Amino acid sequence: MTTRVNHFQAAPALVKALSEASIASHKSALDSTIKNLIEIRVSQLNGCAFCLDMHVKQAKLKEERELRIHHLPIWRESPLFGAKEKAALALAEALTRISEHGVDDELYRAVQAHFSDAELSELTFAIALINTWNRLQILSRMAPGTLDAAQGLDRANLY
Repeated sequence: MTTRVNHFQAAPALVKALSEASIASHKSALDSTIKNLIEIRVSQLNGCAFCLDMHVKQAKLKEERELRIHHLPIWRESPLFGAKEKAALALAEALTRISEHGVDDELYRAVQAHFSDAELSELTFAIALINTWNRLQILSRMAPGTLDAAQGLDRANLY
């Protein structure tokens, strides 16, 4: 597959702004394990090869257990995720595959039971940001692993 548009070169100011928002999101109080899980799951749902590759490597470097990564597509049935993680994954799926009814009250209450308003807002931003990156990378078709050396992801030793 050939790369189409390189957003980093074509719109550097916008990529910089999005990158800064992503950095701010990663510095937020929201648990980094939850951020990793939603970045992987949303990238799976969207079929973004570049982002899925990158976030799996980042999770491995942050010592996420491989079996949990393998279980993300079946997180509802898996005993490997806690209630808070499952609430975050449910919201990530609902905001990625937005139905005509939006996020129903039952899901909102389930998420609200585990997250403060600030955490819920930070979670929502994290979900929105990975969805935006997915859409940019899906259009560009940048090859998975292209930025590994620059981001230190080659240390994940997943080759």
